[in-house]
Formats: sequence, C-alpha cells, structure tokens
Amino acid sequence: MKADIVINGATLVTDSAMFRASIAIRDGVILAIGAADAMPEANDVLDATGQYVLPGAIDAHVHFRDPGYTHKETWETGTASAAMGGVTTVFEMPNTNPPTGTPEALRMKLESAKNAYVDFGIYGLLGEDNLDQLEALIEGGVAGFKCFMGNTFGNLPAPPSGAILEGFEIVARHGYRVALHAENASIMARRTTKLREHGCCDALAHLDARPPVVAVEAVARAAILAEWTGARIHVLHVSSGDELRPLREAKARGVDITAETCPHYLLLDEHAYTDVGSLVRVNPPVREKTHQDQLWEAVADGTIDMIATDHAPHSFDEKHKDDIWQADCGFTGVQTQMPLMLTQVTRGRMSLMHYVRMTSLAPAKAFGLYPRKGALLPGSDADIVVVDLDRALTVDPADLKSKGSSTPFSGYETRGAPVHTLVRGRFVMRDGALVTAAKGHGLNVRRIQQMPTPTPRHTETTTRAILAKRGKSV
Repeated sequence: MKADIVINGATLVTDSAMFRASIAIRDGVILAIGAADAMPEANDVLDATGQYVLPGAIDAHVHFRDPGYTHKETWETGTASAAMGGVTTVFEMPNTNPPTGTPEALRMKLESAKNAYVDFGIYGLLGEDNLDQLEALIEGGVAGFKCFMGNTFGNLPAPPSGAILEGFEIVARHGYRVALHAENASIMARRTTKLREHGCCDALAHLDARPPVVAVEAVARAAILAEWTGARIHVLHVSSGDELRPLREAKARGVDITAETCPHYLLLDEHAYTDVGSLVRVNPPVREKTHQDQLWEAVADGTIDMIATDHAPHSFDEKHKDDIWQADCGFTGVQTQMPLMLTQVTRGRMSLMHYVRMTSLAPAKAFGLYPRKGALLPGSDADIVVVDLDRALTVDPADLKSKGSSTPFSGYETRGAPVHTLVRGRFVMRDGALVTAAKGHGLNVRRIQQMPTPTPRHTETTTRAILAKRGKSV
C-alpha cells in the first residue's frame, strides 16, 4: 500500500514517551509508525532529521470575530495564524455579532468557517435568554457551550445563577462540556464603577477592578451547580492561585471539571502594565508574580489540565489607549503559544511530553475527540506538527497572520518553533510558510466528536420540568 507522505528521521513525542521512528500517512490518517525501512513507498518524503513530531496542538479557546467584527479577525486569518503556530484544531467562542446563541447565528458562523485552514469546533452561547435554543444548537452542530459568568468583549449579559442551573441541566442530558468565563459580574461592575468615578484610568486600574475573589466565587459556584446537575464544565483562562482551591476541591468531589491557563498568565506579571500599558488588558487580568508561581505549580501537579490561548485580536488602535477603560480586552495568541511554551521546555520548566499532554491529549479527551485527535496512533487523524527545538525566533507582530497582531510578547526571544503543520495529512504550513492552497481544508469536529455517556442528576428542577409536572403547558 503506497502512502501519501512519510516523515523520516524525527523523534516522535506522545504524552508518555519519546522515540525515534518514521511515520506514514495515507488518506488523512496515520497509516503506520516504525522503522524507516519498514515504511511503505510514498508520494512525498519529508526528512525531519533532528526534529520532533508532535500531535498538533488543540486550542480550546479562540475568538475569530467572524461574523460581525471582521476588521479584527476572520476565519481565514485566524486559522492561518493557527496553522503557522502548530495548532491543528481550534474551538471558537460565541461572542461574535450576532452571538452564536441561535441556530440561525450558528449557520452564519459555519458559513464563515468554510475558509478555515485547520479543523474547528464551535461553542454555542449559554445565556439567560436562549435556554430554549440549546438543544437546537446541539442539533445544528456545536461542539460545546460557553457561559459568560462575567463581562468581557461583546458585553453579553452574565446570566443569573438560576439560568446557569437550568442551562447546565439541559446540556447535562446531552453530555457536552460547558466552558466558563468564571468571574463574578456584580463585583467587577461595582469596582469598575467606583474606580472610574474617581478618575482611575491607568493600566493597573483594570487589575484592581477584577480581584481574584471574582474568580474564586465563580469557580466555586459553577462547580456546585455542575455537581448538582451532572454537567461537564471547563474553567477558562485560570489567572490566579486563589481559584485553584475550589478547582482542586471540585475535582476531589468527583465533579467533571477541567481547567486551562494561558501563556500570558504563566509568563507575564504586574510589571507588564508598566512595560506595555493598555496592550496587556485582558479578561481576567494578568496578575502579580505570586499568582504566576502558583499557576506553574498547578501545571506541574495536574490541577490545570491544558494550555489554551484565549486568542482575542483587536486592531492596533483598539488596543493602544491612554485610558485603560477605552482599550479593548484581549490580544493575539494562537500563533505564538507554541514558540513561547517550547521556550519553557528548552529551559527545563516542563518536559516535551508534558507539553503534549496539556496541548493535545487533554483537550482531545475533554471534548470527545480522542483518539482521532490528540494522539500519534495508527488510525488517528494525521494532525501533526514538526518542531525544531533549536530554532531561535523573535516574536514580531509583522510575522503574525492574525489581523489583530498586537501582542505583549513583541520582541520576546524564543527557542523552539513549529516548521511544518499537517491537518489530516495535508500540509497547511511547510518549511515555515503558509500553504495558501489549503484554505478551506478545515472541517467541523462535530462529525467525529464522541462525548462519554452523560450522567445527569436533579434534572426535574428545570422550569420546564416543574411546570410540566404540574400539568402546565410550556
């Protein structure tokens, strides 16, 4: 049997092993792994001597702004940036315009996603006003849901706890995971109002408006609601050491809860507000060094399951403001994550296997894609990134494919970078250059997604169920 591609000479890296082997690809999947002389003849042979083959990164948290804010990003530019960053699957957030809270809005987004270079999942919105749309969104092809417990870009209202409970009950019956922007909206609104009333508009005022307690409360509340309903939840962008306690306690109680952090929380601290000003404004905020140290400990002990980026691009002018409250929150990240984190690997802060576990295996398992994705196994999708750990780069916004290329890591010296990216056996980045002919190659992962059998509890407390029990029409 002739292969499409054979990669020779590399060290293959899984979550638990590193070994020299060749890898053969046919019809978009991994055909064989073994000695070079055991590989079949191939149409294309890639010499990766001295390099490393990893399963492509899965970024569970990106904002591609399309539809509605295409001056910031599009599916084409966002996924091109992902391909250049060794990311082969992305999960895209619903705070677009219109928000992805109805089947009609979902169809609009799926149409925009036809330009994707990499595979993707789409989050549906879980809000107070669209609970009756959640099952239709599942039927329409979402891969999970996003609940904004706190305010961020798009100004979607945070649903009250009663609506979150009902949303969890509905989604729990189907087994999909709910991703959470876990910050307490009312605390942040009050603090922000007081700071602005007193003329506090410097960059650090944003940090003061969102103390760690907003995340501690929201994580604990969400975990209790998930425990009650049996919902699967994912805590996005963990930024503080304080929220690790309710996260650990929930895991110990058996709540199906996963968590991510981002490179900016692991690598930046309060000095960034002086160094780059409004550019570093992001929700939740980059915090003091003591939190950074605790996050690294949580990465090491497994409390934090995965690394994502919260890729949230804006135009240059939208990011650079003298008044911090006028600067849009978030910045580009999907292309820089791998060089930034591989630099930490080369510095000995984490192993390459641990990196694979957090960026490939864990998100694949959490979102029902393993072993089709997140693995180097015969039969798995050939989502592959070839990495050169000796390659030194300087982060330069001019090199980023994202429309919103402003980054607080501009000028950061990295060591270790992706040189080839394949999605289902097709090069989307080769020799460090985007393969433009691959635009549109990306597919919705819902076609392969298999979440474990759900185990919902206490579903009789939904308003619909209560009224039905009382014989009332709904």
